[in-house]
Amino acid sequence: MSGEASAPPVASPRAPRSGIQKSSGAVTRKGDRGAKEKPTAVLPPVGEEEPKNPEEYQGTGVLEVDFAELCTRWGYTDFPKVVTRPRPHPAFVPSASTSEKPTVDEQRLSRSCSLNSLESKYVFFRPTIQVELEPEDKSVKEIYIRGWKVEERILGIFSKCLISLSQLQAINLWKVGLTDKTLTTFIALLPLCSSTLRKVSLEGNPLPEQSYHKLMAVDSTIAHLSLRNNNIDDHGAQLLGQALSTLHSCNRTLVSLNLGFNHIGDEGAGYIADGLRLNRSLLWLSLAHNRIQDKGALKLAEVLRPFELTHTEVVERRRLLLEKGSQERSRSPSTSRHGDDSKTEREKNQLMGVSSFAMVEKDKTQTTKTPKGLGKKKKSGEVVKKEEKSGSGQSPTQGTPKKEDSTKAGKGKVTIPEQKLSKGKGTKTGSKEKRSILLESEQLVGEATEMVNPLLEPVEHRDGKVFMPGNRVLLHLNLLRNRITEVGLEAFLTAVQYQAQFSKSKSASKGPVGLLWLSLAKNCFSPQCPAYTTIQELMLPRDPVSKAKHKEEATVASST
Repeated sequence: MSGEASAPPVASPRAPRSGIQKSSGAVTRKGDRGAKEKPTAVLPPVGEEEPKNPEEYQGTGVLEVDFAELCTRWGYTDFPKVVTRPRPHPAFVPSASTSEKPTVDEQRLSRSCSLNSLESKYVFFRPTIQVELEPEDKSVKEIYIRGWKVEERILGIFSKCLISLSQLQAINLWKVGLTDKTLTTFIALLPLCSSTLRKVSLEGNPLPEQSYHKLMAVDSTIAHLSLRNNNIDDHGAQLLGQALSTLHSCNRTLVSLNLGFNHIGDEGAGYIADGLRLNRSLLWLSLAHNRIQDKGALKLAEVLRPFELTHTEVVERRRLLLEKGSQERSRSPSTSRHGDDSKTEREKNQLMGVSSFAMVEKDKTQTTKTPKGLGKKKKSGEVVKKEEKSGSGQSPTQGTPKKEDSTKAGKGKVTIPEQKLSKGKGTKTGSKEKRSILLESEQLVGEATEMVNPLLEPVEHRDGKVFMPGNRVLLHLNLLRNRITEVGLEAFLTAVQYQAQFSKSKSASKGPVGLLWLSLAKNCFSPQCPAYTTIQELMLPRDPVSKAKHKEEATVASST
């Protein structure tokens, strides 16, 4: 009896709560829980039981059900809970109709919240999978995981769950302890997701090998990529710059890239600028809160205006021109009455910088009847004049229809994918200004989806050197809080002046017009310096946000 009396009372068994990690087994009193219990970041080890055929599980399309069932089959006893992402409360705006003093109910609610147990205060830190749902059918639109380690086996479970999420648009992983190995596993499961997945955010996940560039491979479908707070240095920037474009490859799907709050310096900014030389798909780039000084700023500003081609780029340009000419000759009839006319037209178009895709399509019209009145072709912001008809419906110089199959693109052509995020299928970018800029930029890109290879763009010859038009596709550049002085500021002023002059001369065109938004605030120069003031004056009429404000003010003024 003495032994029984000394034994503590046995607690009734209780099923573990989903979303709560078990402790190491030590039993603590309720009063000591707040002092001893800490939110753990690693899932408990898997039990020794054999998995219950996880490979044979067929997803239901409900993430909460599928994830729980697969975790159980894999042997996990405690696992994160799938919850709806909490929405921020709207800011309180005092008005005459509301009382300044809190009501009795508000005081009672505040008192009850302050008296909550210590356990409830740690709910925010417990591992969860937050989801954002579509308002119509409650399907998962975005996934947020933050603050707990995502292991390779958990990614294996996700690979089974994500297949059935047909409306998934974004995956956000914040401080989940990714490694270069788990990143490779994560990239491998992305093709299994729905084609609606366009945004990936990996923030607060520094990697030793900085292999983030694998997310920007040539076959990647990611349109929006955020890599903030990952300690990316100049070496990582070099890999990312090469992923944007090289002499022989180019990323054609990435629309926005956020590299803020990293350790990128002048050398890294130069690598990013090199990637922008031949990239014609990136619209939005943030390098805010880095370590870029004047040398890096000069490199970035250089690609925004006409720049000199290197020797290797000139050689590659000549190779592409020869390849294009041989393709056109092989497709052109040698005994046709219009052969000489076709050859003359090709030589003329070659000088104008028309892509080989347009010429190949014109040759194809020899056997295809073309509707009348559809002989215009838009290329890189310039409208090619309507070609003359030669009297025969099979003439190689006859115009092609506007609607063309994008899968028939030939070599030497860069395609910017059509964006449909403005219809509600895309992901939110966070701020009103960012959304406005991206929506307008995607509309501009949608106007001219067929772009020539940058090396085949019209060039200018000066003093024995070849100069190519600068990157006018990039619309948003954020260099907030770097270390740029007035020296780098002057380079950006020259670039902005060139783009402003170019946009005026090509006002009738619907092609790329250059930067619409440029942030250089909080750098190492006075906000009152003349160069910075001039840049602001030049950018103000181009900024879509300021345009919207002026329209609203004009509407209000006219209505009053």
